Amino acid sequence: MSLVVVSNRVARAKANEPMTGGLAAALLPVVENSGAIWVGSSGSVRDSASKDPFAKIEALGSGALALLDLPAAHYGGYYEGFANSALWPALHSRADLIRASHEDYRSYREVNAFVARSLMRFCKTDTTFWIQDYHFLALGADLRERGVQQPIGFFLHTPWPARTVIDGVPHHRDLIEAMLAYDLIGFQTDDDRDNFIEYLKIELGLVVTDGEVTSRYGKSRLATFPIGIDVDRFSVQAAKAASHPDVSRLRRSLNGEKLAIGVDRLDYSKGLINRINAFDRMLTSHPALSRTVSLLQIATPSRGMIEAYGNLQADVAKLVSDVNGRHGEVDWTPIRYLNKGFSQTVLAGFYRTAQVGVVTPLQDGMNLVAKEYVAAQNPSDPGVLVLSKFAGAADELDTALQVNPNDIDGMARAIATALSMPLIERRMRWEAMMKKLRAATITNWFSSFVEALDEAHAAREGRGSTGLVPDPSPVWPVQVTAAANSARYH
Repeated sequence: MSLVVVSNRVARAKANEPMTGGLAAALLPVVENSGAIWVGSSGSVRDSASKDPFAKIEALGSGALALLDLPAAHYGGYYEGFANSALWPALHSRADLIRASHEDYRSYREVNAFVARSLMRFCKTDTTFWIQDYHFLALGADLRERGVQQPIGFFLHTPWPARTVIDGVPHHRDLIEAMLAYDLIGFQTDDDRDNFIEYLKIELGLVVTDGEVTSRYGKSRLATFPIGIDVDRFSVQAAKAASHPDVSRLRRSLNGEKLAIGVDRLDYSKGLINRINAFDRMLTSHPALSRTVSLLQIATPSRGMIEAYGNLQADVAKLVSDVNGRHGEVDWTPIRYLNKGFSQTVLAGFYRTAQVGVVTPLQDGMNLVAKEYVAAQNPSDPGVLVLSKFAGAADELDTALQVNPNDIDGMARAIATALSMPLIERRMRWEAMMKKLRAATITNWFSSFVEALDEAHAAREGRGSTGLVPDPSPVWPVQVTAAANSARYH
């Protein structure tokens, strides 16, 4: 089998550079180790006169990375428009923030069709396509229209909301009918899958039996595949990161204080306002904690051209300033607020340094920060995870201190409880979570999805599964040039 993975965002294995997001961080190790080709946006755009849409193709572990220049005429409507001003708020149950024009939707479909045309370059008889996330809901249908009969799977990294929320997205019916071109549609949680099934039954009048639905495209399977991390690798990385200069400086600056940490993109789904209000409430309710703990909140800006994000950045900055002005002292700042990214190595060291991990999104598909925080802990003296029950990770990490992020007082109490939790209880909770993480790694997620996709495609064609998994060798011949260390397609 030759596997082609497609996502809007891609990553490279550069230890000292910030990661570009949870999806990219998750896919990087499986692409490196499976021999897959990973197709994604180059970050640049092209005009229609350009002949080759691929900016470059380069080696990535045993696989390869193929970067696409997306069409300039449609990129804004596709990315900032429909994908992130209509789909993203809807998928995170923020119907009040849905903004999209018919032109945005046209651009979204044009980009999906453009990517489908570009992917034909890699379509062989043994190719399997695995499409990632909400940017490409219609890509499977566009591939089918171009005659692709090979297996095509889709995995959604975000939540899937209630039917009444997705109904607020313009052209929702057209989009979801197109999604049924996929042989397999994967979700993070059972709730996400069940919400999708409810839509199919009520809006499209389709019959769903044992996770299978039949449409004009044939049979599609709907299933749950909670994404994991490379637990052991991250644990080793966290232990080694103790000597990194950034981590050492952080430890020295604490002067014996305890540390709580939050790491997020600057996004309204992450619950940053509520989290900071809870930390403020905790300091007000527990004055003895003053000068004994600080919150390190790393919030990397994103999608700044979208109004909701610009407003959020201003609101968070003002709130942090207010809390620091109210509780701070000349030699103590309650909240350390940073608007920049860090490499995974440095973040692993930060997680290990912090006695409390605060992961409190209002809605999240999975949230790998929660899993990484747990994996990074010192087994002999682990920290405590405070986790929103609305993160997909809450289904597995059930011994975290789970909170409702809309309950500010409850979050404040949970953070205070975490700071004073006895060692024996911390160890018991941590060991239970680590057992869950080791049972559902990123490798397990990858292999279980690919195997299920093979079975789903076989069922659509009315034959038995081949049981194939990706060969560890590269998907096609690559040649690495000594000068540029980049691979070219032959």
